[in-house]
Amino acid sequence: MKTILDALGIVIVEVSTEKVVATMPVHDATRQPFGQLHGGASVVLAETVASVGSWNLLDLEKEYAVGLEINANHIRGKSEGTVKATGFPIHKGKTTMVWDIKITDEQNDKLICIARCTMAVLKKVEENP
Repeated sequence: MKTILDALGIVIVEVSTEKVVATMPVHDATRQPFGQLHGGASVVLAETVASVGSWNLLDLEKEYAVGLEINANHIRGKSEGTVKATGFPIHKGKTTMVWDIKITDEQNDKLICIARCTMAVLKKVEENP
Protein backbone atom coordinates (compact mmCIF):
# COMPACT_ATOMS: atom_id res chain seq x y z
CA MET A 1 0.00 0.00 0.00
CA LYS A 2 1.35 3.41 -1.01
CA THR A 3 0.92 6.27 1.44
CA ILE A 4 1.57 10.01 1.48
CA LEU A 5 5.00 9.19 2.96
CA ASP A 6 5.84 7.35 -0.27
CA ALA A 7 4.47 10.16 -2.45
CA LEU A 8 6.50 12.86 -0.69
CA GLY A 9 9.60 10.78 0.07
CA ILE A 10 9.32 11.02 3.86
CA VAL A 11 11.71 8.70 5.71
CA ILE A 12 11.43 7.98 9.44
CA VAL A 13 15.00 8.08 10.78
CA GLU A 14 14.58 7.71 14.55
CA VAL A 15 11.77 6.79 16.92
CA SER A 16 11.97 6.75 20.72
CA THR A 17 9.65 7.63 23.57
CA GLU A 18 11.23 11.10 23.74
CA LYS A 19 11.93 12.02 20.10
CA VAL A 20 11.03 11.29 16.48
CA VAL A 21 13.17 12.34 13.51
CA ALA A 22 12.15 12.18 9.84
CA THR A 23 13.52 13.59 6.60
CA MET A 24 11.87 14.75 3.39
CA PRO A 25 13.43 15.79 0.08
CA VAL A 26 12.62 19.15 -1.46
CA HIS A 27 11.71 18.05 -5.00
CA ASP A 28 8.86 18.36 -7.50
CA ALA A 29 6.35 16.59 -5.26
CA THR A 30 7.07 18.86 -2.25
CA ARG A 31 7.56 22.23 -4.01
CA GLN A 32 4.92 24.84 -4.73
CA PRO A 33 4.67 26.31 -8.27
CA PHE A 34 7.26 29.02 -7.51
CA GLY A 35 9.94 26.44 -6.69
CA GLN A 36 9.95 26.68 -2.89
CA LEU A 37 9.11 23.99 -0.34
CA HIS A 38 5.31 23.92 -0.06
CA GLY A 39 3.99 24.82 3.39
CA GLY A 40 1.49 21.99 3.11
CA ALA A 41 4.32 19.50 2.61
CA SER A 42 5.97 20.83 5.77
CA VAL A 43 2.70 20.35 7.65
CA VAL A 44 2.41 16.76 6.36
CA LEU A 45 5.96 16.09 7.57
CA ALA A 46 5.22 17.61 10.99
CA GLU A 47 1.99 15.65 11.47
CA THR A 48 3.75 12.47 10.35
CA VAL A 49 6.34 12.93 13.10
CA ALA A 50 3.62 13.55 15.72
CA SER A 51 1.59 10.57 14.49
CA VAL A 52 4.50 8.13 14.51
CA GLY A 53 5.60 9.38 17.93
CA SER A 54 2.12 9.06 19.40
CA TRP A 55 1.56 5.59 17.98
CA ASN A 56 4.90 4.54 19.50
CA LEU A 57 3.60 5.51 22.95
CA LEU A 58 0.26 3.67 22.72
CA ASP A 59 -1.00 0.15 23.37
CA LEU A 60 -1.90 -0.50 19.72
CA GLU A 61 -4.11 -3.43 20.69
CA LYS A 62 -6.47 -1.05 22.52
CA GLU A 63 -5.98 2.45 21.12
CA TYR A 64 -4.85 4.56 18.18
CA ALA A 65 -4.07 8.23 17.52
CA VAL A 66 -5.27 10.70 14.91
CA GLY A 67 -4.44 14.32 14.24
CA LEU A 68 -6.74 16.73 16.08
CA GLU A 69 -5.09 20.11 15.41
CA ILE A 70 -1.91 21.41 13.86
CA ASN A 71 -0.44 24.86 13.42
CA ALA A 72 2.74 25.85 11.67
CA ASN A 73 4.86 28.93 11.21
CA HIS A 74 6.90 28.91 8.01
CA ILE A 75 10.12 30.75 8.83
CA ARG A 76 12.18 30.52 5.64
CA GLY A 77 12.04 28.96 2.22
CA LYS A 78 14.05 26.14 0.72
CA SER A 79 14.17 25.19 -2.94
CA GLU A 80 16.31 22.03 -3.01
CA GLY A 81 17.99 19.46 -0.81
CA THR A 82 16.46 17.82 2.24
CA VAL A 83 14.68 18.98 5.36
CA LYS A 84 14.74 17.24 8.73
CA ALA A 85 11.85 17.23 11.21
CA THR A 86 12.55 16.61 14.88
CA GLY A 87 9.57 16.19 17.17
CA PHE A 88 9.37 16.09 20.96
CA PRO A 89 6.30 15.21 23.01
CA ILE A 90 5.36 18.07 25.33
CA HIS A 91 2.23 16.36 26.68
CA LYS A 92 1.64 12.60 26.88
CA GLY A 93 -1.94 12.30 28.10
CA LYS A 94 -4.51 9.52 28.07
CA THR A 95 -6.79 11.30 25.57
CA THR A 96 -4.43 13.76 23.85
CA MET A 97 -0.76 14.14 23.07
CA VAL A 98 0.92 17.38 22.03
CA TRP A 99 4.09 17.46 19.94
CA ASP A 100 6.54 20.27 19.19
CA ILE A 101 8.16 19.80 15.77
CA LYS A 102 11.04 21.77 14.28
CA ILE A 103 11.81 21.41 10.58
CA THR A 104 15.34 22.43 9.70
CA ASP A 105 17.63 22.60 6.68
CA GLU A 106 19.80 19.48 6.84
CA GLN A 107 22.81 21.35 5.43
CA ASN A 108 23.04 24.21 7.91
CA ASP A 109 20.44 23.41 10.60
CA LYS A 110 18.54 26.69 9.93
CA LEU A 111 14.92 26.69 11.01
CA ILE A 112 12.48 26.28 8.10
CA CYS A 113 9.22 25.68 9.99
CA ILE A 114 8.03 25.21 13.55
CA ALA A 115 4.81 23.34 14.27
CA ARG A 116 2.72 22.14 17.17
CA CYS A 117 0.45 19.14 16.65
CA THR A 118 -2.22 17.81 18.99
CA MET A 119 -3.10 14.16 18.58
CA ALA A 120 -6.34 12.61 19.82
CA VAL A 121 -5.94 9.21 21.49
CA LEU A 122 -8.95 7.02 20.71
CA LYS A 123 -10.00 3.64 22.08
CA LYS A 124 -10.51 0.81 19.62
CA VAL A 125 -14.03 -0.57 19.62
CA GLU A 126 -14.23 -4.29 20.23
CA GLU A 127 -16.09 -6.15 17.52
CA ASN A 128 -18.75 -8.66 18.54
CA PRO A 129 -18.10 -12.18 17.23
